Amino acid sequence: MNLHAMLSSLTLAATEGGHGGEANLILPDLRSVTFLGLTGWSLLATGIVVSLAGLAFGLAISNQLKNLPVHRSMREVSELIYETCKTYLLTQAKFIAVLWAFIALIMVAYFGYFQGFGALKLAIILVFSLVGIAGSAGVAWFGIRVNTYANSRAAFASLRGKPFPTYAIPLKAGMSIGTMLISTELLIMLFILLFVPSDLAGSCFIGFAIGESLGASALRIAGGIFTKIADIGSDLMKIVFKIKEDDARNPGVIADCTGDNAGDSVGPSADGFETYGVTGVALISFILLAVPQPETQVKLLVWIFAMRIMMVIASVISYFANEAWAKGKYGNAQAMNFEVPLTTLVWLTSFVSVGLTFVVSYLLIPDLGDGSLWWKLSAIITCGTLAGAIIPEVIKVFTSTNSGHVREVVTASKEGGASLNVLAGLTAGNFSGFWMGLVIVALMGAAYGVSTLGVGALMLAPAVFAFGLVAFGFLGMGPVTIAVDSYGPVTDNAQSVYELSLIENVPNVEAEVKRDFGFDLDFEKGKHYLEENDGAGNTFKATAKPVLIGTAVVGATTMIFSIIMALTNGLKDNMDKLSMLHPPFLLGLITGGAVIYWFSGASTQAVSTGAYRAVEFIKANIKLEGAEKASVEDSKKVVEICTQYAQKGMFNIFLVVFFATLSFAFLEEYFFIGYLISIALFGLYQAIFMANAGGAWDNAKKVVEVELKAKGTALHDACVVGDTVGDPFKDTSSVAMNPIIKFTTLFGLLAVELAIKVPGEVRYGAFAALLAVALVFVWRSFYGMRIKSGVEAAAAAHSEAA
Repeated sequence: MNLHAMLSSLTLAATEGGHGGEANLILPDLRSVTFLGLTGWSLLATGIVVSLAGLAFGLAISNQLKNLPVHRSMREVSELIYETCKTYLLTQAKFIAVLWAFIALIMVAYFGYFQGFGALKLAIILVFSLVGIAGSAGVAWFGIRVNTYANSRAAFASLRGKPFPTYAIPLKAGMSIGTMLISTELLIMLFILLFVPSDLAGSCFIGFAIGESLGASALRIAGGIFTKIADIGSDLMKIVFKIKEDDARNPGVIADCTGDNAGDSVGPSADGFETYGVTGVALISFILLAVPQPETQVKLLVWIFAMRIMMVIASVISYFANEAWAKGKYGNAQAMNFEVPLTTLVWLTSFVSVGLTFVVSYLLIPDLGDGSLWWKLSAIITCGTLAGAIIPEVIKVFTSTNSGHVREVVTASKEGGASLNVLAGLTAGNFSGFWMGLVIVALMGAAYGVSTLGVGALMLAPAVFAFGLVAFGFLGMGPVTIAVDSYGPVTDNAQSVYELSLIENVPNVEAEVKRDFGFDLDFEKGKHYLEENDGAGNTFKATAKPVLIGTAVVGATTMIFSIIMALTNGLKDNMDKLSMLHPPFLLGLITGGAVIYWFSGASTQAVSTGAYRAVEFIKANIKLEGAEKASVEDSKKVVEICTQYAQKGMFNIFLVVFFATLSFAFLEEYFFIGYLISIALFGLYQAIFMANAGGAWDNAKKVVEVELKAKGTALHDACVVGDTVGDPFKDTSSVAMNPIIKFTTLFGLLAVELAIKVPGEVRYGAFAALLAVALVFVWRSFYGMRIKSGVEAAAAAHSEAA
């Protein structure tokens, strides 16, 4: 087929039914092509069985964790943390419902009025947007439940005097969450693909993607703000009062533990769920838009979902194989490097996934194209799958407790105090941005090179498809990627649970544990293992962040292509406007960078102001004499402060993103394309820089605490200061870039198509009005969130009370 014919077919496919847009795309008949003697529909139906098995696996592991031995003092603490987390999540769910109303209004206006969808089709889109939100929130809830089982069990297991259980329990929790998350997302996607009528499936996919993106954005932003308010408020008490880590008398510690789950478990779980869904929707849309032949569409759709099914199986097999090896090597050891088995798991899963990718591709699509595309497409996905292992190795160079950059932060702090500590961390973050950029470019460049070897015979823009497959490959080790990320909040909480339980002060606890659990307590080794393992958790939390942000950027490329296709009539018209010679496009590129810097500042401002209020309350109410624990009332007050500022910050940020996206779409569509590209690129480097600088500061503090045993010294104080600077860097601003990029791009699909249907004069008026509203919330996110004191603070408190 020549290019002209391909473009004509494409345009017809994109506009069938009288309307353009992804929601109108019609799925081909999956029963029309056979694979290994099965129709495409039947083959993918096996994926439902795999998904259900994955759900069963996650629930079974959760039940195992619940039934592990744990002392009552530790279980009580973990249950208190869970109840606080549950209250927080329910509060956020109500808040997300308010935000959904804004999105629903736009969907009704666009799909109902401008696209002319009937009530049934419109209702389906809205229902599946709620399914997306429920999926994000559901996996987030499951994550906190599993983690709060695991934190107390890991803390108690450390007292046996051997390190292996301290490692195995958090990883088991992570695999439970990872498998549950991926299986849930895959089940919903397969349900739409297999059981929803083909003319409604596009609407369902778009609604589902918007819902999960909204849920993930809100939970990631709010969770990131909450956790760092609590973390900073708790950490600074170590300097002010010279008290130990997680001192039970500090009313900020429970909030910190809640924040570990709100920010480091709820946020990543919802984010991971959304990442897998949106990337899948982007690839489905691309295939239906850019591939003209229905038979080829079926082959590619079945192949992509078969890859997803296979990679879930590969991850579970790799986990069991790695655990057998790790138990054999470390099961009875007195010391272990906690990072080693985690690293081995990541690489093993990568190699198993790569091998199975080629095998399954050969079995399913040996005759695709000229007969060689099965290995070429496999090679492109492999660029992403290997990235899932290579990127963590690069990140460890800047964030591991054994890295030269982290040691440099410690060394700089010895003579230069907090000042040189901060500068050394900023240096590590900047260098990481350089090297990570080269790694991503190399992998994407390799994928592009392979895409030039005949993939273009099947579709338009084969390089865009290749970049989408790289993002797909990034996510190939889904359960394992989520598992090593979830490892961190469990190890962090385990250390806190140990301190808060005051188990060392329980009368006759040694005899009680010997009688009930059959082993002798070893408090010193237990505390050492928990602290050392927390360093490994910090490292692997850091390694997962660039993988997710990388998928956001690479996946956004595919979604932006969908917008370009609609605007250029299948790449036939106005191509000159996708150039810096078209001034609005260049101005859009500049504007996107400005918004990324606003977001970084606004999210940090919310943390700073909330932390100020938390510190103010804790300093006024902490009781160090005559008390073993902080009162539950004081602890709940700190949680309340964290929740209040998390919601304020999230609300302001979300509305700026919402109204700015609409505003810039109304201004000029090619300005908007430049804006989306800029958001992705600026966001990529800002996120990498902030995440890895924060990781370096975090583990520099851990080196001082675990290796140097220098708690309470000037060196430790300097590292605590650096860590509090890094807290919003790594766990608030950087991690939220991922859902912000994807939500902006996905919502932009609707916004730009809505804008181009509005007459010119009305468009410019809408642009001005929407921008004015966005700027009001920009003002609120900075100046309305300023730290106030004295008379100003009293007036603000009176205003809030009124």
